[in-house]
Amino acid sequence: MSLASADSDLFWKQALWLGIGLVFFIFIFIFDWRPFINYRGAIFGFYLFVVLLLLITYFFAPSIRGTKGWLVFGNFHFQVAELAKLSLIIFYAYFFSRKHIGIARISNLISSFFYFSIPAALIALQPDLGSVLVLFCIWFGFLLVSGINPKHLIVILIILSISGAIMWQYGLKDYQKERIMGFFFPGRDPLGINYNVIQSKIAIGSAGLFGKGFGQGAQVQLGFLPEAKTDFIFAAFIEEWGILAGFLLVAIFLFLVFKIVKIGTEADSNFTRFVCLGAAILFISQFIFNVGSNIGFMPVVGVTFPFLSYGGSSLLTNLVLISIIQSLFARHS
Repeated sequence: MSLASADSDLFWKQALWLGIGLVFFIFIFIFDWRPFINYRGAIFGFYLFVVLLLLITYFFAPSIRGTKGWLVFGNFHFQVAELAKLSLIIFYAYFFSRKHIGIARISNLISSFFYFSIPAALIALQPDLGSVLVLFCIWFGFLLVSGINPKHLIVILIILSISGAIMWQYGLKDYQKERIMGFFFPGRDPLGINYNVIQSKIAIGSAGLFGKGFGQGAQVQLGFLPEAKTDFIFAAFIEEWGILAGFLLVAIFLFLVFKIVKIGTEADSNFTRFVCLGAAILFISQFIFNVGSNIGFMPVVGVTFPFLSYGGSSLLTNLVLISIIQSLFARHS
């Protein structure tokens, strides 16, 4: 298959995912979700459903690019980890809207970590370190804005540091360790573990203010930049559209996050506020991981740029999350 043919195939697949996402967006927006947000069974049931899907994918799904985290529907693949992010935001919105006053209790802190750790452990087994880190950001972000006791926060940070050391020794795969080491030593293994980041920097550094033109980026079109449509989409975008377009892209993205936060601050219910908080944390954390890895400020962990990277699972889940926020806010819940 030629490069042009492959690009065309990806374009139409993404267009189809966008169409499906818009159908979900409209349905969710017009539906009144307020009776369900007070029903613990519905919230908890959605969380358990996603955990079940993670179990099914781990034990029965085929391995795709070294990861067992995809539900396969013919030529279409759905990554369950994306749905896990949505389910955790919804669950924590319910949990913290009722527990935030008493979050200083050790039992509530342990409970919140327990609900994070189950999907995180299953996703880590796939393995998908990037999605685990995003789930962690969601959990930790909710803790920080829920009035956590500073003493408890220090204890949590100490425990996390110890856990991180244990994970490094026994949990991470060799290639994951190499990626992290490559971040701390940029000149290490330039044709191996640091190759992607080096090519990404070349793509960004050679773009100039206005880029090389659509379809004219050498790093992208000649295949020097791997994963140019997903993990390194930011570098690919700048190479062809330029630094100015890159700043505009970031500005539009930050405006979206600002609007989500603004909706949250103006909402009538704690649940809606926390859903908006979770969405903002999700988008910002993915943005930082993706853009940071493209410019060498973060390790490469395989996290997409929301709404920009190729991937139907991410696009569909993000549209569903935005539509839930719009639906709740439109009804002043």
